[in-house]
Amino acid sequence: MGTEVVGVITARGGSKSIPRKNLAPLAGKPLIAWTIEAALRSELLGRVILSTDDAEIAEVARRWGAEVPFLRPRELARDDSPHVPVVIHAVEWLERQGAPPKYVLLLQPTSPLRSAEDIDGAIQMAFEKRAASVVSVCEARSHPYLVMRVTPSGRLRPFGPRPRRYLRRQSLPPVHVVNGAIYLVRRDVLMGRRTFYTDRTYAYLMPAERSLDIDTPWDLHLAELILEERRGRERG
Repeated sequence: MGTEVVGVITARGGSKSIPRKNLAPLAGKPLIAWTIEAALRSELLGRVILSTDDAEIAEVARRWGAEVPFLRPRELARDDSPHVPVVIHAVEWLERQGAPPKYVLLLQPTSPLRSAEDIDGAIQMAFEKRAASVVSVCEARSHPYLVMRVTPSGRLRPFGPRPRRYLRRQSLPPVHVVNGAIYLVRRDVLMGRRTFYTDRTYAYLMPAERSLDIDTPWDLHLAELILEERRGRERG
């Protein structure tokens, strides 16, 4: 099964929120190393390829065990570059090598708490359900019924429609958000539809403690605390 799935880690050199974010130190390792290590521990991934436009990131990724067989074109590494064309670029390279996968798994380095078990769980789900894609989610911290907006005059208004009667948070219907950790898609779906989402997309549920997405220095600080605490528990 593993030879049918290729992991693609995307890591461009530029970052506005945290300079050189993918190489930022986190609990004794560069941020990108946490995703590489989780991918390499997976029992169901056949290969782990890194797509980057940055020579330094490429070198660091190789040291941690990822394949870096090409450098991504600059036009796919801008601030506004979407992920789908980046993953398609990697798949096209694999196809030219005569090694097209059945599924391709996008792994973003900004999800360092994602585990190898999460990766294998999502892959197993895809094969069992014959899914077009599997995307990881976690329970939403803010329920849509409780989200508010502030008008230009400063008044508080509901962001959208909500039930007329008051609902306690405990009785609200469950809602989930995409956490950015796992995007697994069948190659033919990706290449044909250029999306990770179809009517046969399944949700892989992850707990909040493994769903942190690194976007700001504060997120990085939280991840450091979580990993240090985890390391302390492992030491006993």
